[in-house]
Amino acid sequence: MAQSGQRQTRQRSAGTRQATQRRRPRGADDAGVIPVLARAAREVEAAVQKGPLKPSNRARFQVAALLLREERARVKTDPELTEAERSNEQKRLDGLAGILAKTAARDTSLIALLGDDAPVTAAAKTLRRDLLLAAGVELSPDELIITTEPKPVDTAAERQVVPQSVRQVQMSNPFLAPDFSSYQAQPARVNRLGNWELIEPLFRAFEYGAGGGTASMDLPEATTLRTPGRLELMRHQARFVEEVKQGHRTFLLADEPGLGKTAQALLAASVSNSYPLLVVVPNVVKTNWAREVELWTPQRTATVVHGDGNDVDAFSDVVIVNYEVLDRHVGWLSRFGFKGMVVDEAHFIKNLSSQRSKHVLALSRSIRATAPKALMMALTGTPLINQIDDFRAIWQFLGWIDDKKPLPTLMDKLEDTGLTPADFGFFSEARQAVVDMGIVRRKKVDVAADIPARRVADIPVELDDDLGRSIREAEAALTARLLERYRRRLSLRKVGADEFDGDVDRDRLIRLVAREELEDTKSSKTAENVFTMVRRIGQAKATLAAEYTTQLARNVGKVVFFAKHIDVMDAAEAHFAKVGIKSVSIRGEQSPKSRQAAIDAFATDPDVAVVVASLTAAGVGLNLQAASNVVLAELSWTSAEQTQAIDRVHRIGQELPVTAWRIIAAQTIDARIAELIDSKAGLAARALDGSDEEIGTESSVQLEALVSMLSEALA
Repeated sequence: MAQSGQRQTRQRSAGTRQATQRRRPRGADDAGVIPVLARAAREVEAAVQKGPLKPSNRARFQVAALLLREERARVKTDPELTEAERSNEQKRLDGLAGILAKTAARDTSLIALLGDDAPVTAAAKTLRRDLLLAAGVELSPDELIITTEPKPVDTAAERQVVPQSVRQVQMSNPFLAPDFSSYQAQPARVNRLGNWELIEPLFRAFEYGAGGGTASMDLPEATTLRTPGRLELMRHQARFVEEVKQGHRTFLLADEPGLGKTAQALLAASVSNSYPLLVVVPNVVKTNWAREVELWTPQRTATVVHGDGNDVDAFSDVVIVNYEVLDRHVGWLSRFGFKGMVVDEAHFIKNLSSQRSKHVLALSRSIRATAPKALMMALTGTPLINQIDDFRAIWQFLGWIDDKKPLPTLMDKLEDTGLTPADFGFFSEARQAVVDMGIVRRKKVDVAADIPARRVADIPVELDDDLGRSIREAEAALTARLLERYRRRLSLRKVGADEFDGDVDRDRLIRLVAREELEDTKSSKTAENVFTMVRRIGQAKATLAAEYTTQLARNVGKVVFFAKHIDVMDAAEAHFAKVGIKSVSIRGEQSPKSRQAAIDAFATDPDVAVVVASLTAAGVGLNLQAASNVVLAELSWTSAEQTQAIDRVHRIGQELPVTAWRIIAAQTIDARIAELIDSKAGLAARALDGSDEEIGTESSVQLEALVSMLSEALA
C-alpha cells in the first residue's frame, strides 16, 4: 500500500508538471529540466570520485533519478513534440541515465535510493523543488511548500512536555491548516546566480562593502505616536512600527539598549495581528516581557512558561519562554500555530551547533512553513560579537538564507542587482540587498533628540530558586505578624464601643500597627523584618543583576553597577570574572589612590567594561560618565540616593541619554518599595523646584511599605 501510494504521488507530481511545464524552445538545448539534471548528475559524479558521498549528494542523486523518470514519462507522451524532437530528448535522457548508473556502480549503496519504497527526505523534497524552479517550471502551492515537523534535537522523549492548557487549545481547534494566501504563481526568471557560492560573499559584503554607510534600512515617517496602551512611542520607535504596518515582516532589530526594542516588537505584532506570538528570551527578562505586554498592548494577554509549563495559559495571545526550558517545550510549540516569533538577545543563537540554536531554528522553520506571512524578529544590540559569521544563525532564523544559499526573497534581490561576486560593485549592492531584508540599527546618539536625557527603567526578575522561596515565606510570616498585631489592637478598640468607624479607624489602626512594627524592629532583633528581607532580596538578585549587566556591557560597552551591600558586590564581581567581563570596584574601605585608579581605569581602559560601585561610597562626588547605562542592583530607601547614583553618569559632559535599569524582584516587597520611592519627591524638588509632593525619607518609605503589606492582606 505504501509503495502504491508513493507511486501515485509521483505520478500526480509528474502530471502537474506536464500541465504547467514551459516547453524548451526548439533548438535551445540549454533550457528546461534536462540541463538542470545534467548539472546535478555531474556534481554527484564528481563527488563520488573523491570518496564516500555526504547526505546532501546522496539526496541529489535520488532527486536526479526521480526527475529523470518523470521527464522520460513526459517526453514519451508530450503530443507537441515531433518524433525527431522526442528521439533527441530521449537520447539526452539516456546519457544522463548512463552517468547516474556509473555513479551507482562506484557507490553501490546508492542503488537502494532507486527503489519505489525508498524514503524521500525533507531535504530531498526541497532540492527537487529548487531544481524544478531553476528549470523554469511553474509549481503549485502544494509543491512549493515543504512542510515538515521539526524534530527535537538531542532531547530525551521523557523531557518533552505538553501542558494541560495546551491540550485544551488543541482540542478546541485541532485543525491548523497551512496559510497559502501569500503564495501566488510567480513568473520563472533566469537564475543567473544559481551556480555561485553566495553566503560567504554576502558576509564579506558587510566587511568590505559598507562605504561608510550605516547598516539600517530606510524607514517611513511615523503617522502617529499613539499606542493601544497608556504610553506614547518615541519617533524612532513609531517609524519602525510604520514599516510593519506597510507590510514588512522580517527584521533584525539591532538598536542599542535603552531604545525600546521590546516595545517595538510588541507593537509590531499588534499592528500586523501576528497572534498567537511566540517570544523566546533569556531567563532574566521573561517577567519583564510579560509586564511590557500589559503596558504597551493591554488588550492582549501574555503567559510565561516556567519549568514544565503547568501554569501556562495557552489561550493567551503571547507565549513567553526562556532559552533554558526550550528543550522541554519545542515539540508542542512547533505545532501550536504561531503567527509570529520574536527572539530576544538573538546573539544567544550564534553557535549553530548548540541545542538552543537548533531548537530556535526548528521553531522558525515550522512557523514559516505554516504561516508564510509570519512576523519574524531577532532583537539584539550585538548581532556580531566575534566574527562576521555570527550573522549566519540570525539570517537562517529570519528565513533569509539556509545552510547553503540565499532563499528566494533574498536571491531575487541579488538577481535584481544584475551583478555577480566577480563584478565590481557587487559587495556594496549585495550588502544593501540584505539590509533591505529588514536590518534596523539605531544608536542612542542617532536618536538623542527622540529620547529623554535621563530615564529609569524597571527590569522585574523572578526569584524562583530556594532563596527566592524562602524570601516569600519570610514575607508571609511578616504579614502574618502584622495581621496578628492588627487583630489584637482591633479587639481592644471594640471593647466598650457602641460602633466602629471602619474607614477612618481602620486606616489609623493600620498605620499605628506599622509604626509599632517599625519601632520594634529598630529596638530588638526579630527573626524577620523589613530590613532583613530587603537585604536577602538584594543577595538573591545579585547574580541576575550581574547577568543583565553582562548583556548590557556586551551590547553597548561600559556600565556602572550600583549595590548597597558588600556581599552583593562580591557576587557580581565573581559573575563578571566567570563570564570574562573585566571590572573594577569602588568601595568604602578603599584608599583615595586605589579609588582614583579604579575610576581612571574605567574611563580610559577599553577592556574595563563594568565598575562595581557602592551606593554609599560612590553615590556622590564621582564622575563616571564614560558610561551611559547604570544598573541599580539594590534599591535605595530614598529617591535622593537613587538620583545621586544616576548623576554620577548623567552630568555635564555626558553626550548620550542616560538609562538607569532598576532590577526589581517581582512579587516581593521590592516592588512596593520601588513604587514608594517613585511616589516621593526629594527635598530639593519641594524646597527649590516648587513641588508640593510629600518629602520622602527613609523612615517614611519603610513605614509605607509595611502599611502597604498590611492593607493588601486585609483587602
